[in-house]
Amino acid sequence: MVERVIATDAALELIDLLKGKHGPLMFHQSGGCCDGSSPMCYPEGDLIIGDQDVILGKIGDVSFYMHKSQFDYWKHTQLIIDVVVGRGGMFSLEGVEGKRFLTRSRAFTQEENNQLQV
Repeated sequence: MVERVIATDAALELIDLLKGKHGPLMFHQSGGCCDGSSPMCYPEGDLIIGDQDVILGKIGDVSFYMHKSQFDYWKHTQLIIDVVVGRGGMFSLEGVEGKRFLTRSRAFTQEENNQLQV
């Protein structure tokens, strides 16, 4: 099965650390503004998900959302959530850990796109 969002081992380790400190989490792919275009990690329920948000899947058993207008541009790609050293979005939980989540991507193959259409 094709997944729209996956995470590196480093990202999964950081997610586990954050779950241990903050409890259940959620992600939302920021579409710009204050924190650029970054995957933002929040305590579950701290960001209100609207009917224009699309759930892409789960990473580390944590739901990952994106606004529909942004999804329309990214639907042909798989998002790969990774971690790098440095400060990212000031509203995202990982900032105090001296790390930040980063979205990488790759285009789906035609076969994968066909599977996603079903």
